[in-house]
Amino acid sequence: MIDEAVPEARGVSDRAPADRTASRTVAVWDLPLRLWHWALAASILAAWFTPTVYDNLHRIAGYTVLALLAFRLVWGFWGSRYSRFRMVGVRLRAAPRYLWNLRRGITGRYIGLNPAGTLMLVALLLSIAVSAITGALSVTVTFFGIWWIEDTHAYASDAVIVLVVVHVLGVVLMGLLQRENLIRAMLTGRKRIRHHN
Repeated sequence: MIDEAVPEARGVSDRAPADRTASRTVAVWDLPLRLWHWALAASILAAWFTPTVYDNLHRIAGYTVLALLAFRLVWGFWGSRYSRFRMVGVRLRAAPRYLWNLRRGITGRYIGLNPAGTLMLVALLLSIAVSAITGALSVTVTFFGIWWIEDTHAYASDAVIVLVVVHVLGVVLMGLLQRENLIRAMLTGRKRIRHHN
């Protein structure tokens, strides 16, 4: 099954000589998912840099994030193969062992998200949801003096930025370990697959 770890994850070295390795690319992330990813990144950055200075832009960015989260929820069930949430539980259960092996440089090769990427996806989506929902609530209900909503919004927003930084560092690290440009893959939607002859 192409969604599972490919042969490198089962002990075959990814450093085989060029004449013994054939490379090809496979479509992984569809256009709606890629547009969602970059729109979410832009909206989060806009929201992060605009509170109290450009409140209207901050609110627009926040409501855009809510709409993007709603789209991702729908796309997680009806999108293309690698957009769906069907492997999330399996990958989350594999995450502790995967992270342990990562300490020794054992990365495996996954077509979709690896277990660490799945863990990051869940953490980011949850923290973004808390930040966006409490942000919307703070506009509508703090009139009644519910201070904890604003505090939760501030803490969740800080957590989102920390997770975004860890996410970017993780993408760079995995790109270096696996000698693959993962940022380009999220732009083109295609990942490189290696087959050993």
